[in-house]
Amino acid sequence: MARRPFDPSSLGLRKTEYRRGDVLDREGVDALVAEADVVVHLAFIIMGGREESRRINLEGSANVFAAAAAASSVQRLVYTSSVAAYGFHGDNPRPLTEAVPPRGSDEHYYSAEKAELESELWRTVGDLVDTYVFRPCIVAGPDALMPVEAIPGLVRRLPLTVLPDTGIPFQLVHHDDVASALVAAVRGAGTPGVYNLAGPGELTPRDLASALGWHSLPVPRIAASLAALGARLPLVPAQAQWLNAFRVPMVMSTAKARRELRWRPRHSAAETLAATVFSARARGLL
Repeated sequence: MARRPFDPSSLGLRKTEYRRGDVLDREGVDALVAEADVVVHLAFIIMGGREESRRINLEGSANVFAAAAAASSVQRLVYTSSVAAYGFHGDNPRPLTEAVPPRGSDEHYYSAEKAELESELWRTVGDLVDTYVFRPCIVAGPDALMPVEAIPGLVRRLPLTVLPDTGIPFQLVHHDDVASALVAAVRGAGTPGVYNLAGPGELTPRDLASALGWHSLPVPRIAASLAALGARLPLVPAQAQWLNAFRVPMVMSTAKARRELRWRPRHSAAETLAATVFSARARGLL
């Protein structure tokens, strides 16, 4: 179920029934969930404004959680959170493991909402339903172009294609590898709980610039901190708030997913970046 019109047969999906709906419509969510054995909740706004984001992300997700907890047929709930739930804090351990509490970051409302929603999830569902929570890093790939469309787009408006390089590492995960983790949870693999998802390897802004065919300019990390501080100001676009994501290292361990779910990502971070850039160029975005 989603808000946009969609014909499953256009992708050759013969066993998929699509219902158009909105997570803010509690009755519609209840009707869908009442027939489900497993509920997978993916709906979320990433780049919306603060008020719209909070209404859809928190109220909509709360509807899904409550419906899953109330439906007698539901055996499992699978929810995609984010690495952002940990919060962009300088004292975060490296690597981040699932034992680290999700503190969120108030200056980055997407991060704060993800952390708040995880608390809401456990309060609502408790032990009524087996629950899997995934915390993927930045999701990319040929069909997930947000990293190219949103983040580098801020710099691309400059006359020169130069990307500031703080040397701060980040991770990518291919959308197909996220899907394989979701499938494992739907099937009830491993133990219900929280799992980090990231492709093998780490990248830096320099790697991103190289993949784009741009130049990279080394800058001190303090510059990233000052830019992130500016992104806290009122009326700053949602994209600018993502500067916080590159202020501190956000590197996760995926050992638990590999151990418990037997999850084996097929794409490294570098391969995922290359596939994302190639697709963006093919679509005329670069």
